[in-house]
Amino acid sequence: MIEFKQLGDSCQIVGRLSQDDVKQLWAQRTQLLAADTQTLDLRGLDYSDSAGIAFLLELLSQHPSQLRLSAPSPQVKRLIDLYDLQEFFTE
Repeated sequence: MIEFKQLGDSCQIVGRLSQDDVKQLWAQRTQLLAADTQTLDLRGLDYSDSAGIAFLLELLSQHPSQLRLSAPSPQVKRLIDLYDLQEFFTE
């Protein structure tokens, strides 16, 4: 299961984000992040499938502030490269 840990203006995502998780989280997607969140820290995201990556991009598009995704794990980085999504992520 996935966990969102708010740490000041950063939110650390920990665990696994799969299609099943996305289905469970979809209804609450607008409440997962504090309004002042600037960074989604992905170093604790051990696994994501393409639905999980799409969900992260949805969080980006729905958030009121300039939000960036940072520190993807190696597995998530492979998906970023595969789908050519580098512009949405920072190292």
